[in-house]
Amino acid sequence: MPLTGKDVSTTRTETLAAFLSARIKRDGPITFRDWMEAALYHPTEGYYHRVDRQRWGREGDYRTSPERSDLFAATFARYFAVLYEKLDRPSDWTIVEIGAGDGQFARGVMGTLRNSFPYVFAATQYVIDETSADSRERARRQVASFGNQVQFETLSNLDQISPGIVFSNELLDAFPVHRVTKKKGRLLEFYVIVTPDERFSWSLGPLSTTLLSDYFRESEMDLAENQIVEINLAVDEWLAQTARKLAAGYLVTVDYGAELKELYNSPEHDQGTLRSYHRHRPSDDVLERPGEQDITTTIDWTHVKRAGDKLGFAVIEFTPQDKFLMREGLLEELARQSNIATSDADRLRLSTSAREMILPGGMSSSFQVLVQRRFTT
Repeated sequence: MPLTGKDVSTTRTETLAAFLSARIKRDGPITFRDWMEAALYHPTEGYYHRVDRQRWGREGDYRTSPERSDLFAATFARYFAVLYEKLDRPSDWTIVEIGAGDGQFARGVMGTLRNSFPYVFAATQYVIDETSADSRERARRQVASFGNQVQFETLSNLDQISPGIVFSNELLDAFPVHRVTKKKGRLLEFYVIVTPDERFSWSLGPLSTTLLSDYFRESEMDLAENQIVEINLAVDEWLAQTARKLAAGYLVTVDYGAELKELYNSPEHDQGTLRSYHRHRPSDDVLERPGEQDITTTIDWTHVKRAGDKLGFAVIEFTPQDKFLMREGLLEELARQSNIATSDADRLRLSTSAREMILPGGMSSSFQVLVQRRFTT
């Protein structure tokens, strides 16, 4: 996710906490949005850019669907082949994955296309847009066998895509967010300060941008007294950039979220959805250890769809991830891969991961798949 904050340069010898503390002491309180951007995306010390942290897998802080099961990427490859047909079998097309991590999804998609849909594979140029240099290096190793058919480039540097797909998985939930509350009938924003004992803490101040007021007006949302919400304005920026590049094709977004009414009217979300993770466990304090823990929020899908509609993205479908995977052939892919597996251990691993993907109440049931189409204007 190519987001760049202001004043984020530092040296490897200076910790991110010290850098942020010095910035706050020099310039005054900063919005949580700016604090979160630095904590996650500082070019050397941010969580997603550090080369000394294991972010994925059992030894890291989280596991995404591509890491849990090879069937995830394979099933999406089958779906991409369907979209290829709907685009009238172009002689060449582009799949852009934004926030590709270590490349497991890209490897799975291209491998499935090569083995099961060779005519789609022959037409495909796969582009990985990954902001972390460490992740890009890991991804290069994952996709080395596909040669120049997989390239590394930012979406902003690409020519217009027509036709193609822009895909992301668990990207939007990591965009920096503004935190807003209501006190005595007035909307206020959360800022980060440094206490006398050198700890990060919260303070309240006026809204930092009129875009927040616009968001509340357009969504017709009226906060209850003391309620806290997170506003993901970066979604609008990202969709606008995507619209400039995707002239014709599909935007496929996978993440965990809820519609606006459910997200902001539910008692369990009264204090927002902001949370952080370290070693797969929730952290007690989001402001602790900047750069050392993952920070995330739940997506407001109503906002995503409304912003996309303004840019010409028509919603084709919006469905829970487990139902999507079942419908698009996860069980068929399980049978195919099980037939070619060389050991009982591999077959057991496949069946176990399939259950994780589709069992009621499992991981996939809390994720959604949003598919939007954009036509040439």
